Amino acid sequence: MSAPVQSGPGRAGLLETVKAVAASFFGVRSKRKHEHDMARLDPKIVIVTGLVLAGVFVMALILIVRMVVPA
Repeated sequence: MSAPVQSGPGRAGLLETVKAVAASFFGVRSKRKHEHDMARLDPKIVIVTGLVLAGVFVMALILIVRMVVPA
């Protein structure tokens, strides 16, 4: 069994990473929160999370267009 992801004072957890990346997509991150995140987030995890969320966003747009525009 794997160890649980810790999100205490050290590294940020997966949920915090997803929140930070999602807020960055919309540009609603405050400077203070951004600096706090930069100290805690792992750049590799942020990149992977960003790519996954971008893929989900593109797939959602494709799904919406296919539902709205008749074939």
